[in-house]
Amino acid sequence: MVTMYKNYVKNYNELNEQIVELSKNIPEVLSSFASLNKAGIKDGTLDQKTKELVALGIAIALRCDGCIAYHAHDSVKAGATEKEVAEIVGVSVMMGGGPAVVYGAEALGAVRQFVAEEIKEHG
Repeated sequence: MVTMYKNYVKNYNELNEQIVELSKNIPEVLSSFASLNKAGIKDGTLDQKTKELVALGIAIALRCDGCIAYHAHDSVKAGATEKEVAEIVGVSVMMGGGPAVVYGAEALGAVRQFVAEEIKEHG
């Protein structure tokens, strides 16, 4: 496993706590965002895994650590494989250039962290 300086599992958990706190201040906004996310990611012509991979690719291209944490987590939960993520990283690099290489490498590492966490939790 690649050693990374960022712990995306920890980042994901901390962001969840911070978002709960934020939602106390702007509950209507975050409730609406949660509904939008749920509607956007549900199975349709494209399945949830594909949509999570697209979201991960966008997170890489936008260079958003928190977004990478969330969509790496949700891609793993939706059944994405490391090879599928690697291909999404390739598309992100095509669209985002050098910075996408860096964030793409981090996204692949984040997926590996979430897979390792899944293995610890579920054997």
